[in-house]
Amino acid sequence: MLDSTQTVRDAQEAHQTLSSSTVALGRTLIATQILAANQKGDSKITVKVIGDSSFGHIICVADTHGHVKGYIQNPGVDIKKTATGEVLVGPFMGSGHFIVITDYGTGQPYQSMTPLISGEIGEDLTYYLTESEQTPSAAGLNVLLDDQDKVKVAGGFMVQVLPGATEEEISAMEKRIQNMPAISTLLASEDHIEALLAAIYGDQAYKRLAEEPLSFQCDCSKERFTHALASLPLSELETIRDEDQKADITCQFCGKSYHFDLADLEDIIREQDA
Repeated sequence: MLDSTQTVRDAQEAHQTLSSSTVALGRTLIATQILAANQKGDSKITVKVIGDSSFGHIICVADTHGHVKGYIQNPGVDIKKTATGEVLVGPFMGSGHFIVITDYGTGQPYQSMTPLISGEIGEDLTYYLTESEQTPSAAGLNVLLDDQDKVKVAGGFMVQVLPGATEEEISAMEKRIQNMPAISTLLASEDHIEALLAAIYGDQAYKRLAEEPLSFQCDCSKERFTHALASLPLSELETIRDEDQKADITCQFCGKSYHFDLADLEDIIREQDA
């Protein structure tokens, strides 16, 4: 169960996304956090929603400590249903794939992929879990905006069948999930986490095992981009030094910019030349 409201708000602020792009990116951030929460240790999950329509690609990365970063290729999509003001996502994702890369830190990341079945992200996540991980699952996620198109609330859930679950228990859970209100309705509740728990578990007893903070947090730094510049051919670095006398690099994941002046470039060239 995730309350990703502040996470998605920070992402919207970082990328200055308009309504449809905010919801599409927000849903993907939540999906990535859901998958990462299911991992152990210091592994990382990358989710790539590769579409061929207005949004372009959405790429998000999360760790097991609640941190996530991500970006959408086109942050300026702003399309709503006229009558209801509902933000449209699926029709503007197009055809493509839902790709999940799990990095266990061993140098050999594992990648799996399923086709986009709707482009709504939540349905695509559920399909991925069932088809790729061969685990009967149900997931729901959404992002609601206020009348200023700012993030009002964002969150989601995932339920999976564990070994030892009886057919009776599985059937009861399936029935509750099939009959539960729309995720947008539950998120609009005053206490949406309690509303989600009540809808999923009903009268069945449950226990909260742990609670962890979530955040939109990028691990970029000037040091990382220094290494990136240093990986360029020496001739290319010298051209940048001679023609531009500076370099400005913007992180795709968080929008933060890093400036390298002439002295910085000279240091990088000197080190590489040595």
